[in-house]
Amino acid sequence: MSDSDDADEAPDREEFGHDPVEHASVSAGMTVAELAAEYGKAGIGAADLHEAVAVTGEILDGEATTFLGLAGAMVPAGMRAVVADLIRDGHVDALVTTGATLTHDTIEAIGGKHHHGREDHPDLDDRAFDERLREEGVDRIYNVYLPQEHFAAFEEHLRAEVFDELGEEVVSIAAFTRELGRANAAVNDREGVGEDAGIAAAAFEHDVPVHVPAVQDSVLGLQAWLRSQVSGFSLDALADMSPLNDLAYEADSTAAIVVGGGVPKNYVLQTMLVTPGAYDYAVQLTMDPPQTGGLSGATLDEARSWGKLERDARSVSVYADATITLPLVVAAARDRAE
Repeated sequence: MSDSDDADEAPDREEFGHDPVEHASVSAGMTVAELAAEYGKAGIGAADLHEAVAVTGEILDGEATTFLGLAGAMVPAGMRAVVADLIRDGHVDALVTTGATLTHDTIEAIGGKHHHGREDHPDLDDRAFDERLREEGVDRIYNVYLPQEHFAAFEEHLRAEVFDELGEEVVSIAAFTRELGRANAAVNDREGVGEDAGIAAAAFEHDVPVHVPAVQDSVLGLQAWLRSQVSGFSLDALADMSPLNDLAYEADSTAAIVVGGGVPKNYVLQTMLVTPGAYDYAVQLTMDPPQTGGLSGATLDEARSWGKLERDARSVSVYADATITLPLVVAAARDRAE
């Protein structure tokens, strides 16, 4: 039976359109952009990733004011340079992230390193395995290890290079992270650290504000609190909201790239609640399902109901591990934009 015979017998269909799924073709030597184009022939998650590349490409190639929300263990996983390079190349106008992200970013900026590990042990149960790591002074982040002495170096860096410069003032969190970026860049250069100066340093050097609305929920925030107990230094959590909301309010068009969920995601999206418009573009890379009703898994379509995205906003969510999708999307989108 031919396709034309099928069409003659098919009922009237309002939703269905003749757009057959093709089969992706891969070959040696193909570029990431070429692979992403092949994803466009396929369906399910591959089609979503292809759309994410297309939307991100428009964002990078356009004039939209771009807000990047970054959550999760992206620095320990090795995504630090991807983010720092986006900032350096002018693709990020404001970064909203976690205190943990900046903690791990700073550790690498001053000479520490995360290391390959494993999530379990063939001869030990999970509890015994992690208790052994604790005895050895090693923190585990799934299959990544971080020796605890790096936290001691991080704390000394804050005392010697950051807090003394801020003095006895009450400052905004963005002012705090700016000073952190300055210190990271300075120490990285002065000490000849082999690793790149990183995210906070790139933001400092390119005048990109870094907002950490839940900074208390991190070693970075804990150290800031400890400093506040012995000096006049403190953080004003509300002081960041005016400049961030003003940036959104004054923008002609806006884009949100959201990696993970949690506070950074909500903080990025809620900026549109106090502006006359909403996001024109949005890309979300997450593994969280929407069925729990939590913000981390909320769909971008749900955000439309809150007025956070324009009705005609171009948006896409990719439900997969962001340590896989972020470099793929960014690499293919950058190739497309250039």
